[in-house]
Parts: sequence; C-alpha cells; structure tokens
Amino acid sequence: MPGPEDDIVSPVPDDADGPAKTGEAGVEPGPGPEADPERSRATEEREEDSRGYDDLGRVHQLVNNNFYGVVDASRAAFGFGSVSSPGLAPGIIAPEEADRALRFYVPPRPCFDDAFGKLGANPFVVLTGPGNCGRRAGSLALLRKKMGDRATLRSLSPANSLADLAGSRDLKAGQGYLIFDYVGELHVDAVQEYAIGRLIEELRRKKSFLVITADDSTRRRLALQDHCVAWRSPNPGELFEHCRTRLSQAPLAPHVEQELRQRVGELGRPADVVAAAVTLSREGADKALDTLQDRCRELVREVFRKQPSADDLIPLAALAFLEGIPERTFEKECAALATHVRNWEQSGEAPATESADHGAAPNGAAPNGAASNGAVVRQSRARWKERAAGLVKVEHRPEPGRDAGRSERRLVFTEPRVREFVIAELYDLYGYELWYPLRQWLGELALLGDLSTRTEVARATALLARYALVEVDENMLKTWSEGGLGQRVTAALTLGFMCDVEHLAPQALNITLSWTDNSGAGRAVTAAMALTGPLGSLYRLEALNWLWFLTQRGERVAFAARRSLVLLLQTAERDAERSRFILRFVRTVVIGAPPGSRERSVALRTAVQLLGSTRLATPEPVAAALLRTVPDSARHLGALWADVLNSGNRQPAVGALCRTLVHLRDDPHVTEAVGDLGAAMRGAMDGRQWAALRHHLSIAMKHPDHSIPGAHHLAQVLLGSLRA
Repeated sequence: MPGPEDDIVSPVPDDADGPAKTGEAGVEPGPGPEADPERSRATEEREEDSRGYDDLGRVHQLVNNNFYGVVDASRAAFGFGSVSSPGLAPGIIAPEEADRALRFYVPPRPCFDDAFGKLGANPFVVLTGPGNCGRRAGSLALLRKKMGDRATLRSLSPANSLADLAGSRDLKAGQGYLIFDYVGELHVDAVQEYAIGRLIEELRRKKSFLVITADDSTRRRLALQDHCVAWRSPNPGELFEHCRTRLSQAPLAPHVEQELRQRVGELGRPADVVAAAVTLSREGADKALDTLQDRCRELVREVFRKQPSADDLIPLAALAFLEGIPERTFEKECAALATHVRNWEQSGEAPATESADHGAAPNGAAPNGAASNGAVVRQSRARWKERAAGLVKVEHRPEPGRDAGRSERRLVFTEPRVREFVIAELYDLYGYELWYPLRQWLGELALLGDLSTRTEVARATALLARYALVEVDENMLKTWSEGGLGQRVTAALTLGFMCDVEHLAPQALNITLSWTDNSGAGRAVTAAMALTGPLGSLYRLEALNWLWFLTQRGERVAFAARRSLVLLLQTAERDAERSRFILRFVRTVVIGAPPGSRERSVALRTAVQLLGSTRLATPEPVAAALLRTVPDSARHLGALWADVLNSGNRQPAVGALCRTLVHLRDDPHVTEAVGDLGAAMRGAMDGRQWAALRHHLSIAMKHPDHSIPGAHHLAQVLLGSLRA
C-alpha cells in the first residue's frame, strides 16, 4: 500500500450542505441534548418507515416477481397460456414482437376503417372501449398499415401528459408512438383543446403518428372527443376460422365442430379465441373443448348456486383472502371475520349471507355467523370436504427458509384460478351486508397481521381490483395508504400485484402517482414504497423521476424516496440492463445538479446510500455483486464514487469502498473489474483528489475489519490502475 503523503490536503467538498446528516448511511448519531418531541416523532416515523422497507425487501426476495420490463399479462379467463403483451413496458417495440402480436389479427369493421381514416386526417387517434377488446393489437395494426411493417414503433408511459408531450424531446421524426391504457393527467383539467392542437402540429411536423388506447370515459373529455373511435372485438367466429386457416388442423367430426363454434362464439376476448384455436391445433378437440367448458369455473359457480350458509360462506371468503397461510393462523383470522359479521348483523342491518340478487338468507344461514352453538364439538376441518369439494386441498410446507421438519398444514385452492373465481362470485352475488364487515376485517389484517398474512391480503385485493377497481381504490387503498405501517405496506404490495394484469398496471401507476403530491406525507411514503416493486421495474424512468422528485420533499418523504431507490437497485442486481439504468440515472442527476446547491447535496446523499447498500439476502454490498456479474458496471460505479468522495460524504464512501473490496477478495475473476473501477475513478478526479483518495483509503484499510491480505491486494489494483 502506498503510504500517506505528508503534503496531502483533502480537497474542499463541493456540496454546500456539508457532511451527510445523522442517520444516513455510514454516519452514526453523536451525543447531544435530548431531542424535542417534534424531532423524536420524526425519528420514530423514519424508524417505522424503515421497518416497512425491511418488510418490502423480504417480500420482493420471497415472491421473486422478476418482471424485468415485461409482464405475463394474458391472464386468459380460460387458463390458456399466452406470452406477454408487447409495448406494455415503455420503449421500442421490436418488429418481431409486433409480428407475434398480429400473427392472427383480424381487423374489426367498421371501427378499424374509421380509425384509419382519422389517422389519415390527423396523426393522432384514440381507441376507446372496454379492456381486452383488442385495442392494443388494433393500435399496432393501424400504425403498421400507415407506416409500413418495418417502421419504428415506440410505447410511451400511460401516465404521460399529453399537454407536455408536444414540448418535450420524446417525440422523434418518422416514428409511430403508442400509449396503451392511457389513464389521463394527474390534474383532470390539464388536457385542453389548444394543447391537443399543439401535439397534432408537432406530430405532423415530424411526420410521426400517435395512437392511444383508453377506456370509454375518455370519450367524455371535450378536448379528445373528435379524435376518439369506439373499438370493439372482431367477430369471434370469423377470428376462429382465420386462426384455423393459419394453423395445421386435423379434420373434425361435425358435432364436435358445431360444439366448438358454439362455445367459441360465447367468448368475449380475442386472446381467448386465438388461444382456443392454438389449443385445438396442438392438443386436439377434446382438450380444446375441455378447456372451453372450464370445469374449474363451473365448480366454483356450483358452490354458490347452492347458496352456502354462513358456516360455509365465511370460511370460503376468508380463504380467498388468506390462501396458503398456516391453518392455525387462518382459523384464528376466520373466527375474527365471523365476529365482524356477527357484530354487523346484530347492529340491525340485513344478514351478511343475503345475496345481492335474493331477498332471503340462503340455505338457513346461522344468525351468528360461523360461531353458532355447539361450535366447539364440530369437526370444522373435516367440513372442508363438503364445503368446497374439488376446490380446496391441504398442503404441508414450512415457512420460507425453514427446514421441512417444521412443515405446517395450509389450506390452498386446487388451482390458482379458483381464488380469482371465488372473489369474482363473492363480488357478483353479495352486497354491502357482506363486504362492509369483510372490508373492516381486511383493514384489521392489513394493520396487525404478520407479513405473510398481509402479503396474501394484498394478492387477493389485487384480484378483487380486476372486478371492482374503484371500490378497491376508494374503500381500501386510499384508507390504507395513510394508515399504520402494516396498512401502508399492504397498499404498496397490492399496487405491485395489480401489475399482473396488463390493463391494471397503468391504473396502479396512476393511483401511485396521485399520492406523490398534495396528499400528505403518509401517502407520499406509501407511493415511494409502491414504486420499488413491479411498478418500478415496468415503468423504470417514470419511477426514478418521481422518486427523485420525492427526495426534494420533507425529510421523512425524502428518506423514504432514498430507501426506495436503494431497494430498486437491490432488486435489479440480477438484471444487468436495469441496474445500469439506475446507476446512469443517479449519475445524471448528480452531474445536472448545480455545485453547492441543495439538489446536489441530496443527489450525493442518495448516491452514497446506493454505494453502501447490501444485497437483500446477504451482507455483501450490492456494488460487489454488480462488479462481479454486470459488465460495464465499474464505469458507472467509479464515476459515482468519484463524485461522493469529493464531498462531505467522503467517510461513508470510503467505508463502502473498503467493504466492497473485502467481499471481492476471494474472487480471482474480479481483478480486472476492480482495475476498471479504479480507472473510472481516476478519470473523474484531478491529481489532488486522487492523492486524497490514496491517503484516506490507506488509513481505512488498516481497520481490523478491512485489514485482510486479499482486500489489500485489490486496493493496490484499484489505486495502481492509472498511477503511472
């Protein structure tokens, strides 16, 4: 190791706010007078938020929902497999992706011709209609017909402001743009007729085109009315025959073909029609008919046709929201739901088992829910064989990370789709009498339940959002987002699970962004939490921009935003492109912040937290994992380290660098990457700064935690990379 030079003087930091504040990465709080109550409350809030981020990290690690920019969002109602929808994540749509999406496309008439005519008159059109009616494929087909099969197509974020799009640098010449499932502006009055006119003129000037898909409510916006086309699905019979002509088909018996046509004619989603034809081609008529009949859904409907009593309805409803947790925990929470129902019934309102479509309590419902007389001697666990025959089974498995010897009984549905079907039937058949106590119970679980319980509540609430988005938003998410820690984490997880469905992902993004400004600190923190999951993976730039916006807010919100940026990097370590994207973004923010400004100080504090972060599963620094596995990461990490080393964050930055070298010491393959890291740092520093780094690093490496031969060797590689 080179010894410290006598004439070394540390360069003056360029961040005006001075060293990192107490509580930041690598800085321990010092002694001082007892804090005032306001400061104590702020500290407690940050500690609580920090526990919430610990919960999120465990869920992201266990759930292993690695979206990496695409979502398997087909979710066909009949269980057909399908690939993810192109363009769901903002970015270039590769020609082969568009080819795949349009392989069996049949344009619906006359709406396709109407939209093409509008696109000829103006380079802007909005396709409106219900979800899953083929709007996405229609938008791709329109642009391809207008611009050719090899034209560059780019998907934009559904939260893009049309009013700002015309003046932005996002619009390039000669390209086709798409906004799928446009959710509108955060401020409803933002889109005015003159703004749309400016957008059209800019598109026309650049010879580009924009097609938007949206729901029917968009037609009521005066500024967009003249540009909307009501979209509908193609005729399912015509689409089915078109698919059969493109696929190899064996001859079918007349009665089989007739039954197939009849069942296909009942399908509403073009994706389901295509999937039926593909199944027929690959697996034969019997399999296609079996899937179209969908016995799983029929079994669920049969259970509810019998109008189950409270003793059966309440446990089934509880299982829909708590599938897979240990049975002992489930039974306790099920009893709590029965108590909520009983208290609601005793208030004088209609019984919970009264169907929304029927006036009488079905099947002789017990007046006190599931806790009627004689409950102790009942064989309640055996009752599941009659309560939901063919729908529920018992599994034995341990908690994640535990050995098999600690397995527990868990109630699960026989197929994953059963859970969604049960929730759909509950919503379709039962009204306020059931859903009011159910929502109270869910709020209690979200607040007080353990992490696995809250995770299952979030999954099920996301399933409910497929049928009752407004109710989920207004009655659950809005309340939970400013509630206790458990509720805020549950709300964030729910928004992430909503991204399983392509048309709900933009809605989840819109709900999250609506909490970022003028909605209180609690909701802003919940929004920051939500942006760490699938939303942050799917809408990368959108999430990073809004998290950066939140770092400029008050200390509590800024602390949460920085933790979110760290968690984004922790969850992206296996995705080379996404991790580099995050590092480039932070580096760009640091460079763009004026020297000595508060903005630069915030950017540097964020950068040092990223550099000092550890992996979710191990104490290894994320930087070490990136240097080992992500090509070109050394260049971005080196530039960030050079920035923070020449600031008031030098001490934690040097500590993070030492820990990184210590964890890389036993890997002989990283020597080149460490050399590249040193080269990047040296290239971003002048001679005085580089000498200061050598001085401080040589001292830090003498610490007992860092004074390890392999680490000293890597430090020599780092410092000697461009020394000559």
